[in-house]
Amino acid sequence: MLDDGFEPALLAALELALGHAFADPRLLRRALTHSSWSHEFDGDVANNERLEFLGDAVLELAISAWLFRSYPQMPEGQLTQMRARVVNARALADLAQNLHVGGLLRVGVGEERTGGRKRRSLLADAFEALLGAVYLDAGFEVAARVVRRLFEGQLRHLSSDAPKDPKSLLQEWAQAHHRVTPRYRMTGAEGPDHDVRFEAEVSIPDVITARGSGPSKKEAQRAAAERALEGVGVLVAD
Repeated sequence: MLDDGFEPALLAALELALGHAFADPRLLRRALTHSSWSHEFDGDVANNERLEFLGDAVLELAISAWLFRSYPQMPEGQLTQMRARVVNARALADLAQNLHVGGLLRVGVGEERTGGRKRRSLLADAFEALLGAVYLDAGFEVAARVVRRLFEGQLRHLSSDAPKDPKSLLQEWAQAHHRVTPRYRMTGAEGPDHDVRFEAEVSIPDVITARGSGPSKKEAQRAAAERALEGVGVLVAD
């Protein structure tokens, strides 16, 4: 064991699991240092709190970008829900456990006695700190690659059971059954400026035409797509 409390072989194993070898090993050590440890040295040892702050933003952006590209027609609300299913304290703590982060952490005597190494919040924070460290060491693209590597299983499962946006579903159906792409057009808008409702129409030539309305052009098109899907029997009306 080195004087700084880290076992080099275990750090190397963590780098292998992350898929990133640190050019600056000090960043990795800082990510694995809890504030309770640094406080025992009167704050002279840098801890992982600032890296955690940075890693939280890196993780959210990396997952958000993946979802944005993977589901181009999905509305913001559904994207937010899907992200929350992946990025939460339980999921991050589980990933930290899989990486054996708990055993590597430098924690103070009090944290050690109270089982801090196994505490979900502490593990989740350390995981985010690791991502922050990767970002500082190699930039966002590398950090995003680490995120995709670590979240691959969750993202694949998310893809298999993610709810389809009506416009995406209608396009898939139209292309599969008629080899055409649905056509959308705005047909009007009603109401005062603060409460306007837009009207949209979608058509699949020689198959179906449907209309819908909503508080935005996007929502109106989405509603029209739902009506069309109901009309061809893909969705059942409520």
